[in-house]
Formats: sequence, structure tokens, C-alpha cells
Amino acid sequence: MQFDQPIFWLAILQIIWINILLSGDNAVVIAMACRNLPDRVRNWGIGLGAAVAVLLRIIFTGIVATILSLPWLKFAGAVALLYIAIDLVKPEDSDGHSKIKSHDNLWRAVGTVAVADIVMSLDNVVAIAAVAKGSWVLLTIGLAISIPLIVVGAALITALFVRYPILIWAGAGLLGWIAGELMISDPAIVERLGSAAVARYDLLAAAAGAAVVLLVGYLRRQMQKPSPAPKRIAKKRSVNIARKKKVRVRARRR
Repeated sequence: MQFDQPIFWLAILQIIWINILLSGDNAVVIAMACRNLPDRVRNWGIGLGAAVAVLLRIIFTGIVATILSLPWLKFAGAVALLYIAIDLVKPEDSDGHSKIKSHDNLWRAVGTVAVADIVMSLDNVVAIAAVAKGSWVLLTIGLAISIPLIVVGAALITALFVRYPILIWAGAGLLGWIAGELMISDPAIVERLGSAAVARYDLLAAAAGAAVVLLVGYLRRQMQKPSPAPKRIAKKRSVNIARKKKVRVRARRR
């Protein structure tokens, strides 16, 4: 992909959006690790933590993007990406950020950020590697723009996702779309179907991936909603008990 091609800049926008969508936790980790630093070095801690996150993400994503050229690894990555996308739209669980240690030493805080970012970045790495398709230029530009943006605007980005949940659903659909493209472009699949058939069904596979993510995500949310039936039964029972008590009281008075 060349700089003057629209597809290049579309891929950049996809990388930025996916990274913002999946990196909210990473921004919180940086804030938590640096919260006890002295005021004069806290900004240094946040800046260095973001720089470490950018560097590690570029290296790991580049490695993953390179090995995705091996047979069946794209297929496996696509399955993982489908899971990540479906998990993205699940109902919120309890927050686990309280486990992140804060430090009053700059380099310890940066070390905590580095370790946490490595552990938490598997979803980002798989998704962005699928978009980059082995291009280190795309990786570097997309991640260099998006990670500092996340760190600076973490609160604003989180508020936007809370206020407009459609952004999360759209992002999950995009991940499903990329997973579908990734799955059908696996070298083993191309060898069996032929490049002409793969090119013919590429959009269909991408649309199917997006549809699977949105459908399964919706069904999971519906299944996890509390059923109103037990509440109705309990209410009816309490009403019946109250009526029986009133009847007994009236009978005693007579």
C-alpha cells in the first residue's frame, strides 16, 4: 500500500479506531501506575509509559503480522478476533484495575506500565496485525497516533463510549468484518479454493464475520438480562399473603 492510495489511509483510520476501542484499559493502567508519583514527574511517567506502550505494541504486532503469513495461522487469528469482538460487547463486569500497583518511583511505574501493557495487549495485537497485513509503516503511524491520543483523552473517550454505545457495536462489527477477511485469506484456504474464488467471496466472508459478531453479542446480552418472571411470581405471592392476612383479621373481628 502506497501513501497516495485511499486504502492506505483507510487502514490507518481502522488501526486508530481499533486501538482506541481496545486500549481503554491500557490508559487506565498508565494512570493507576503513575497516580502516586510526585507532581513534577507524573507527566514524565505518563509520557514514558505511553512511549513504552507504543514501542512494545509496534514490535509485538509486527511479529504477529509477519507470522500470520504461515498456513492456518490467519484462520486461528480470525477465530481469536471473533472472540475478542464478541467479548467487546458483553455486559460490563466488576472492575479489576484496583489490582494495579501505584508507585512513587518513576522507573518502577514505567516498568509496571510496560508489563501490564504486554499482558493486556493480545487483543490489540491480533486485531491491528490483521489490518496492517505485514506493513510496518501502517503499524508505526497508526499506533504512534492512537496510543498518545488514548492517554491524553482516556476520560473523554470512555465518556463517549458510555454515552454512545453504538460506537462499541460498530467497532465490534468492524472487528468481525476484519476477522472474516482474515479467515478467507489464509494461505491454506486460498490453496484449496483458489485465488479467484477467494476474491469472489471476500466481501461475503467479511459481512458474515460482522453479522456473527453482532448477532452473538446481541443474543449474549439478551440471555444475561434478568428475567422479570421471578419478580412477578414473588409479587403475586406477597399480594396473596396480604389478602389472606386481611381475611383472617376480619374473621377474628366478627
